[in-house]
Amino acid sequence: MHEKERHRIILSAVQEKPVATVPELVDLTDSSEATIRRDIAALHVQKKLRRVRGGAEALHPPQFVGLAGRPFTVNETLNTRQKQAIAKEAVALCEDGDPIIINGGTTTFQMVHFLTNRRMQVFTNSFNIAEHLLKHSKNTIMLSGGTIYREQNIVLSPFDNDVTRNFYARRMFMGAQGLGPLGLMEADPLLIQAEQKLIDQADELVVLVDSTKFKKRSSLILCGLKRIATIITDSGIEDRDAAMLEEAGVNLIVANVQADAKTGNAPSSA
Repeated sequence: MHEKERHRIILSAVQEKPVATVPELVDLTDSSEATIRRDIAALHVQKKLRRVRGGAEALHPPQFVGLAGRPFTVNETLNTRQKQAIAKEAVALCEDGDPIIINGGTTTFQMVHFLTNRRMQVFTNSFNIAEHLLKHSKNTIMLSGGTIYREQNIVLSPFDNDVTRNFYARRMFMGAQGLGPLGLMEADPLLIQAEQKLIDQADELVVLVDSTKFKKRSSLILCGLKRIATIITDSGIEDRDAAMLEEAGVNLIVANVQADAKTGNAPSSA
């Protein structure tokens, strides 16, 4: 990742929480600790943040704390071809008339390109997904209510009595921060709370993750593997991870990224 982009992510991170630690920034930027410490030192000298023990903080700490994790605009540039192929397989599971939930994320966002000619009932917490489907499809769209998180382009509500409880879905489609033997992992407690409510409203949970997510870890578990009906990933998945899913009884779909790229069926990134 280029230095300018790392600096943008670091500055964004310190604006969203009281202190951004070095390990958190390493994970956000996929950089080494030494690189992050140099970046923090440089930004401290430029008076763009304040260097503190173990991390950095904003010069003017935010009153409203955002979500942990990379911004949408950064994530959407990573593994784009894999995400497109995975999304195509996800939409292939749907039938016209199906009520579905699409959780906000850069992989699930790619589903919108393949939903253009479908007629379904779509509940989402993503402004990007809702806006694209409203403009480019005839699907019925329902948007959740709550607080808007600009960096992730999603709407989350901590309350139990929101519109989420009134929507039934045949399937829920979502991504994840990471995936391992204990299940799906997320980076923020509020995400966990909101996504668990959505999962409760769906018969089947379908997880869309590129193969790099099997190497990611987080301290927060969203749900166990047993709750997942299907995982869609790319051919980069390792045999041991495929065996883990098989043992847990999870259906595995491997998207053919190369075939999609050669035939030109995958759309360009939005």
